Amino acid sequence: MNSFNDKVIWITGASGGIGEELARQLSKEGAKIILTARNVEKLNAVKESLEGEAHWVYPIDLMQVAAIPAAAEKVLKEVGSVDMLINNAGISQRSEAKDTSLDIDRRIMELDYFAAVALTKAVLPKMIERKNGYIVAISSVAGKFGAPKRSAYAGAKHAIIGFMDALRAETHKYNLKVTNVTPGPVNTNISINALHGDGKKHNVKDPMIANGMPVDVCATKIIRGLKKNKPEILVATGKVKFAVYARRFFPRLLFKMLTTAQAT
Repeated sequence: MNSFNDKVIWITGASGGIGEELARQLSKEGAKIILTARNVEKLNAVKESLEGEAHWVYPIDLMQVAAIPAAAEKVLKEVGSVDMLINNAGISQRSEAKDTSLDIDRRIMELDYFAAVALTKAVLPKMIERKNGYIVAISSVAGKFGAPKRSAYAGAKHAIIGFMDALRAETHKYNLKVTNVTPGPVNTNISINALHGDGKKHNVKDPMIANGMPVDVCATKIIRGLKKNKPEILVATGKVKFAVYARRFFPRLLFKMLTTAQAT
């Protein structure tokens, strides 16, 4: 997909952060954007900021995974075919495994993994029928290695990468494209919205996040990779980028480094 002009692109988690910025940049390239998140007011504000007029707002609580198929059916009936689905919605964590209730593990898995799987399965039949479509998951470098205080988050992000890798192999015969995106620290509200082990919000912008890649730069890099149909797009620099490669080539070194990491 080297051109997004007139393509219908569905973005979840579109009320802020990477999702909002992807919507803005893709609309500048002529895409028609379906915006999904829980907050309809924020979605409407994002819609007003987009170029062009053929955009839609569909608020969906993706935590309610059982309701996703019906919600998706309504969207597809009203909008028609979706050319690209970007599963971006997610939530992070800031607590050690021993202090994290199983309910929080499940909540993070519901949004970061099962919601993406459910929505992907909802759009997949029409894409297969048309033999044309693109499925994208915004995972994380946490899907490549697990760092302290991220056990649930890393577990969910590892899971979505595995699902997408299998999906890519299965749908190649239908001419579909599948991409995993693995950003490192990006300057968004992800740490502010992250959950502690008891379910309370972190409400702090971590220094690594505050000093992370500007969100517009991140979105630009993602779009550049999507145009090239890359199966995986790593959006990271410095030590974080090194850690991804160290996990593959020097795992013992990385594991030792992580034991002394000052996680916030």
